[in-house]
This record gives sequence, C-alpha cells and structure tokens, in this order.
Amino acid sequence: MTRMRKQQSERVTALVSTVSGHHSGSAAGRLHGSAGSAGETTAPIDENGVATTAVWGKHRVLLLNATYEPLTAISIRRAVVLVLRERADVVHTDEMGPAIHSADLSMPIPSVIRLRTYVRVPYRAKIPMTRAALMHRDRFRCGYCGAKANTIDHVVPRSRGGAHNWENCVACCANCNHRKADRLLSELGWTLRASLTPPKGRHWRLLATVKEIDPAWSRYIDVGAA
Repeated sequence: MTRMRKQQSERVTALVSTVSGHHSGSAAGRLHGSAGSAGETTAPIDENGVATTAVWGKHRVLLLNATYEPLTAISIRRAVVLVLRERADVVHTDEMGPAIHSADLSMPIPSVIRLRTYVRVPYRAKIPMTRAALMHRDRFRCGYCGAKANTIDHVVPRSRGGAHNWENCVACCANCNHRKADRLLSELGWTLRASLTPPKGRHWRLLATVKEIDPAWSRYIDVGAA
C-alpha cells in the first residue's frame, strides 16, 4: 500500500510539474514543446504549433460540489492535483484542446471537475459587488446606451454622495462615462436601461470572481439569473 501511494505521489508530482511550467530538457518533462539550451525553456506549443503560455496562465477550471453545485473556479494545477489524487472526477474536457503530459501520463485539460465528497459551504445571502459580478449582471452592456461596457459608473456620482453598491453602480461604456462625468441623470435627460438590483443565487459568488465564463460551464451556471 505504501509503495502504491508513493508511485501515485510521483505521478502527481511529475504531471503537476509540467503544468507549473518546470519543463526539463527531456521529452518526459515537456508539454507539446521543446527545451532549448541549458537554463532556457521554450513556451508550450499546441498541435497547431501555437504557443499556449496564455492558456496555462488564464485558463480556469470549474469546481463542482459532489451535488454538481458550482463552487469556484480553480487553476489548472489545482484541478490536476485533485483529479490525480482521486479527490475529484473530470466532468468535461475539450478533446480538441491542449493536453498535459509526463513520462507515463497524458491528460486533456479539464473544463469542469466534480468533488467526490460533498463539501458543506455556508450560505451567505449578500453577494459581494465586484467588477466581474457587475459586468455579468448587466450582461457586459452599457446601462445608458446599450453599447459594449468596459467600465463602471456610479449613477449618483460619489462626489455628490452616491454609494458604491449594487443599487448605484452600472456597467458603462467609456463614451457615456466621459459624457456623464459627475452629473445626475436628471441633468442630462438620460434614463437607465439596466435594473440596479443585487443578484441572488449561490452561483453569483463564482461569477464575482470570474470575468470570462467557459461555454462548458453554462449547464451548471445560470448566468442570466438576477
């Protein structure tokens, strides 16, 4: 039993080292790429010859509870560790996407994994207002003109006593933000297209931390809920 655990630990370490970017000069330590001279490491390369460094740095994996309730988004490294140590199972992978390799293992990068054991998470009704959550609530559209939003505006400017909360903040495009400045909507004759209400639902805690949602997550997250 001890020997089996040691072998499993070595396999996890080998594959996780690959994800962490600690590539060796041998084929066993590379990820669709090759190492250069001593002290030099090249970026991971996918099957199309495209560098995938950005994938490893930005990619997140959706972690589900044993009940399939979305918990949080985690790094590739943590997801791989959970799966290889048999604490989680892979629910969804992109078979056409990049994979990670070690000497004796090959594993497609998962998009969604599920814990084998249920984890009780205390429920908090109030959702923290973050830039990511606000953008999701307003569907990345300007609350004034409907254009693509890239900033946040205080409907009642903070300089005039406006609060920084769900009821006074709205997604906004740069043009409207500049035109509005520190004026009130009544002074401009503008009206709001968005409903400034706090979102409700456990999954909004996840949306508060993730800017971009992987399409594979949609069946587990009701993005349109408010």
